[in-house]
Amino acid sequence: MLPARIALLALLVSGSAPAAPVEPPEPELRDLLARTVGAADSFEHRFDAEVWLLDMSSRLQRYVVEDAQRLELLRLVHSEARRAKLSPELVLAVIEVESRFDRYAISVAGAQGLMQIMPFWLQEIGRPEDNLFNVRTNLRMGCTILKFYLDKEKGNLVNALARYNGSYGRIEYPAKVIDALNRRWYRG
Repeated sequence: MLPARIALLALLVSGSAPAAPVEPPEPELRDLLARTVGAADSFEHRFDAEVWLLDMSSRLQRYVVEDAQRLELLRLVHSEARRAKLSPELVLAVIEVESRFDRYAISVAGAQGLMQIMPFWLQEIGRPEDNLFNVRTNLRMGCTILKFYLDKEKGNLVNALARYNGSYGRIEYPAKVIDALNRRWYRG
């Protein structure tokens, strides 16, 4: 049943019918996707998880080549974004601009990980032992910070993104994130 769903989802995502019968996916990828969907508890329905993970996985492949790592990252992004009441696609756009999906990225200012969190936050919240290169820790902190700024700016995405980046009053960073969101991550 799952291979048929994956083929159907691929057809729906591509928007056109294939010229020849769709080949079944590799068994390893099918099993991996099944496990990831089963562990994706932030979706209302299993079908929603299958559609979103398959769609976003194809978009993310240019940055994260390994299937298991890519699907696990997407599952965590979706979970942490939903926990913070953010769009997972917005979080993906922020990560693309901040670190290009390099979980070990360190900026010239010292920000770390996927969402480029400044290490001083660990001391500020009394958790100096936490590791900002841990994907879940980085996503939890990044999503929480971004949601705080979105609320502070009463939903004004441009100002919230500028605050997140420490460039309040400037448009360059928000423009990059919004461009990434519209070009690669938007789901209409």
